[in-house]
Amino acid sequence: MKLSTAVKPISYLKAHASELIRDITNTRQTLVVTHNGKAKVVVQDIRSYERMQETLALLKILTRSKQNIRRGKSKSMDDVFGSLDKRIAAFKHEKI
Repeated sequence: MKLSTAVKPISYLKAHASELIRDITNTRQTLVVTHNGKAKVVVQDIRSYERMQETLALLKILTRSKQNIRRGKSKSMDDVFGSLDKRIAAFKHEKI
């Protein structure tokens, strides 16, 4: 679907739901649904939605990481790997 054809009124969605779902699933395009002439909702296939959510989660992690670096709340790689080595060694010597 082109953007020019990806905007439909809710009445069209009601009358062509199965067809629109099939098209959206196959093309992975987004559909904007209008109500009373105003854009109200977006319909997209589940894979695109999940991909978008994963992307947003990664962007949040990057943002938090940048904030932590600016606040001085970071460790060098040597410190991190040294700490991991100690934890692994302690785990190996732990008696069960």
